[in-house]
Amino acid sequence: MLSVKDRRVLSALQNDSRLTMQELAERVGMSTSACWRRVKALENDGVISRYAVIVDAKKAGFGLSSMVHISLARHEQQNVDNFVSEVSRHPEVLECFATSGEADFHLRVVVEDMDAYNAFLDDFIFKLPGVSQVRSNIVLKEIKSDTALPFKI
Repeated sequence: MLSVKDRRVLSALQNDSRLTMQELAERVGMSTSACWRRVKALENDGVISRYAVIVDAKKAGFGLSSMVHISLARHEQQNVDNFVSEVSRHPEVLECFATSGEADFHLRVVVEDMDAYNAFLDDFIFKLPGVSQVRSNIVLKEIKSDTALPFKI
C-alpha cells in the first residue's frame, strides 16, 4: 500500500515528470534528499516503470485511431502466445487487453490514415494464425484521454 507521501510524489510526477527533485520536494512538502530516496524506491519497486512524453497523435500525423476487437478460433496456448508476441512487436498497437466478453482481445491502434489501417489489417492482423473474427470501431472524436492514475491524497 502506498503512503500519502508516495501518492503525492506520484501525483506530482504524473502531472509533470520534468520537475527537478527540488521542485518536486517543494510541491510535496519534503526535503530534497528524502524526496529523492522516495522516488528511487518507487522506481526500484517498479511502481514508477518509466518516464514518457505525451504526444498529440493528430499533430504528429497519426490521423486514424481504432479500437480493434479480436476473437481467436481456438484458445490453444500456442495461438495465444503467438498472438501476444506478434501484437507486442507492432508499434501501431498502443494497448492490448485480454478480456472477457464477446472478443478475446481489444487493441487500441493508431496509424496515419485509412490506407495505413487497411495495410495493418491485411498485412498483419488477418495473417495471424488462430484469428477468427476482427471487428473495428474507428474513433470519430476523442472525448477524454489521460494517463494519470486518480490518486486520492
